[in-house]
Amino acid sequence: MRKIVLNVSLACLLLGSAGSGVAQKPLEGHITLSGAFALYPLAVQWAGEFKKENPKVRIDISAGGAGKGMTDALSGMVDIGMVSRDVYPEETSKGAYAIAVAKDAVVAVMNASNPIAKEILAKGLKPSVGSAIWITGSAKTWGQAFGINKNIPLHVYTRSDACGASEIWAKFFGKKQEDLLGSGVFGDPGLALAVKKDPVGIGYNNIAYAYDFKTKRQLAGIRVIPVDVNNNGKIDANENFYNTMGELVKAISEGKYPSPPARELFFVTKGKPNSKLAKEFIKWVLTKGQKYVTATGYVGLPKAKIDKQLKALK
Repeated sequence: MRKIVLNVSLACLLLGSAGSGVAQKPLEGHITLSGAFALYPLAVQWAGEFKKENPKVRIDISAGGAGKGMTDALSGMVDIGMVSRDVYPEETSKGAYAIAVAKDAVVAVMNASNPIAKEILAKGLKPSVGSAIWITGSAKTWGQAFGINKNIPLHVYTRSDACGASEIWAKFFGKKQEDLLGSGVFGDPGLALAVKKDPVGIGYNNIAYAYDFKTKRQLAGIRVIPVDVNNNGKIDANENFYNTMGELVKAISEGKYPSPPARELFFVTKGKPNSKLAKEFIKWVLTKGQKYVTATGYVGLPKAKIDKQLKALK
């Protein structure tokens, strides 16, 4: 009798061992994402790398602004919304479930041919100057805005779509997107192009649209206006970190660039993700996918924050 029991136990152990050795079924299916222009380049990079490991998975991504990403996620039109601003309480009450996946920032931009570019780059942008340009509209010329004796008209641009870049830029001045003045332009690429075409134009962009992805240098035709963080009327050496995308990303990660306009970027689902495929993709983004964050021009999240997001997925 004892021999029979031992044989049965051995068989169970063998079966259990064999079961653990069976490879997991490859992932397959379809994931859809829409939303923030800010997250679009990184999401495309993540999707490409994820597909290399899971060739039977199809991932469709479209950019249309954070507002569209939130709306699409809550309506069930997409599996994951890309959002580059805080999630509002009324959106949470409708089921918005936000997972932080990376961090970046919005920067002020002007045309590289601006006649007083050298003086502006030396002075930098104070929040009070930005407020005079985008909120009150009291600065009508570049001279009035930056305290330079030049009567050059100031053409102000803002975003026409509901987006995280505008929301976080307005928050830098203590306001909301609807408070921003300027000619409305759709999307990050559109706003960068408008400033590039206008020698006296000023606007703002997410980092990925102010710098060349390949060279990591500022895009030809535009210049990033540094922020005068200590508000002393000039850009000090420790405030001068805009030459390359890498320098700016490092400054954001070290807290040298103010927040806002630096901010976290989110994947948003309607409720906690219950789709196995979407959940596995988000897990991958928070683990293996993090190695592509800095290389793509974004700022990675601290380990404690990553652990918290992974816990929230369980």
